[in-house]
Amino acid sequence: MRFIYFALLFLCAGFLLSACSTQTATPPTETAGPTPLIYTPTAAVSCSTISAQPTPVLDNSVIPAVTGADFSTGPADAAVTIIEYCEFQSAGCAEQAQIIDALLKNHPLDLRFVFRPLAVSGALDKSDKAFIAALAADQQGKFWEMYNLLFSKQAEWNPLPPNDFDAWVLKEAIALGLDGDQLQAALNAPETRTKMVSTMEAINRLSLPAIPLILINGALQPSYLLDYVSLNDTVGLIALGGKQFSQCPPFTVDTAKNYVATLHTEKGDIVIQLFAKQAPLAVNSFLFLSRENWFNNVSFHRVIPGFVAQSGDPSGTGWGNPGYFFKNEYSDLTFDAPGMVAMANSGPDTNGSQFFITFAPAPDLNGKYTIFGRVISGLEVAEQLTPRNLAENPNAPSGDKIISVEIKEQ
Repeated sequence: MRFIYFALLFLCAGFLLSACSTQTATPPTETAGPTPLIYTPTAAVSCSTISAQPTPVLDNSVIPAVTGADFSTGPADAAVTIIEYCEFQSAGCAEQAQIIDALLKNHPLDLRFVFRPLAVSGALDKSDKAFIAALAADQQGKFWEMYNLLFSKQAEWNPLPPNDFDAWVLKEAIALGLDGDQLQAALNAPETRTKMVSTMEAINRLSLPAIPLILINGALQPSYLLDYVSLNDTVGLIALGGKQFSQCPPFTVDTAKNYVATLHTEKGDIVIQLFAKQAPLAVNSFLFLSRENWFNNVSFHRVIPGFVAQSGDPSGTGWGNPGYFFKNEYSDLTFDAPGMVAMANSGPDTNGSQFFITFAPAPDLNGKYTIFGRVISGLEVAEQLTPRNLAENPNAPSGDKIISVEIKEQ
């Protein structure tokens, strides 16, 4: 396995394309992967691996590396580090704090967040006071409690006269469990202001273009990609890179055997008869990924009632793949009934890990997707999955998850 970085430009282009299609006409798709691509075909030219440029590393000559002095939350060894430069009185920074909070909850193991506070005293009347309050709280090991307080209640303290701010923050901090006397002393201590001034002098030397300023693994993010959906997709895809495979799966499927897969989902079990004779490549890959626990805790990221339910992407974005693609396989199987199970793709021979289950006959899909199974039990479970289509609703509720996949063979 190895780490793969997914280009944001490619990501955005794909979303624009999918957004232009109508709901019923939009086929199940899986993007072709990162940019640039290097395909390494197997001897049988049935499967290709994918490689890409690694994620950028932090340029210490421009932005300082993360150290123990930083305000950081999340695993130190996380696949993704977000560094944010922002201040506490800005409405834009408060909005960004909500987005970051949602990202941390969605990626508890894969994301580390580093917040580098600053002050813009000339533009905002309590910016420096809020910065000092955060530094003062840090002396009690309560920086993040103050961070949450200042952003969550910004609407309360923002209209206050500057002289009333310290009394407000002291009262609120005591309610959070901070020592009031110690906080009061730190708020008034010359050392606290000196630390703020020295921090700002270092930040000013960076000549930051604007705030909020966010870097992901050292790469500066454009302001138009700081919304939750864009950041969540980026974090999810980078984290996925650490789980991908650098080789195609070994071909171990026995076409003479009968394989049955049971998807244990949050809504119940979906049992699928796999067609090893008609689609040996797809079944072989599905068996391999199931045994490698690839599908465990993976959501149905796209569910359109009356059409399909789609899953198989651990990033939850609809853009992830296992690090390899394999060829389409065609047979006499057709989308003539509900419950057909097929590979999603972004064009011929780009099958990866994403698959879909149909809810109705779909003759328009014939000849475009590899059918490798049929639901033999639990189609009603699939029909109860939470509707979700990010192309139409970026704020759609979380998708129902596959808990695990059980394979039986005869």
